[in-house]
Amino acid sequence: MLSTPAITAPLFTAIVSLFGLAGVLAWRVREGRTAVTMRKIVMPPLGMATGFCMFIVPAFRVPLTWGLSAFLIGAVVFAYPLLLTSDLHLQNGVIMMKRSSAFFAVIIVLAVVRYLARGFFDRFLTLEQTGALFYLLAFGMILRWRAKLFFAYRNLTASPAFAAAPTSEEAPTRD
Repeated sequence: MLSTPAITAPLFTAIVSLFGLAGVLAWRVREGRTAVTMRKIVMPPLGMATGFCMFIVPAFRVPLTWGLSAFLIGAVVFAYPLLLTSDLHLQNGVIMMKRSSAFFAVIIVLAVVRYLARGFFDRFLTLEQTGALFYLLAFGMILRWRAKLFFAYRNLTASPAFAAAPTSEEAPTRD
């Protein structure tokens, strides 16, 4: 009987990471085709905030300075490309996401950096601590990016052009 070789942990991690990246890219393409609402801007960071429950478990805890550093690196460094490559605009009476052609390249580069950095940090930290730091980094990045979109959305909905824009039965509600 022939035995199949076992998949190594690094290979398995790489495969799962590629599937995750493909899922994120597909979600972003689908999301870009629909109107933006306040709910669509606010819900991802709120849903992601439930991840802070991981810190109840002692294995996920990291020093406060490490956690703050990870959050600030995400909010300042890694959010910056997202801020530059996406914006909101008014189109046919609804608000749509406008992304530059570099947006998906930024997402792919961020995923590669995360994957490579994880390999580095796994040598010094436990798997749980590495996950906690990357969660804080991602939360800082998403929170800053969504905050920018939130204020852009509010500015667009407060503009006279939005109030005067024609609405149709198919247009989504304006939260």
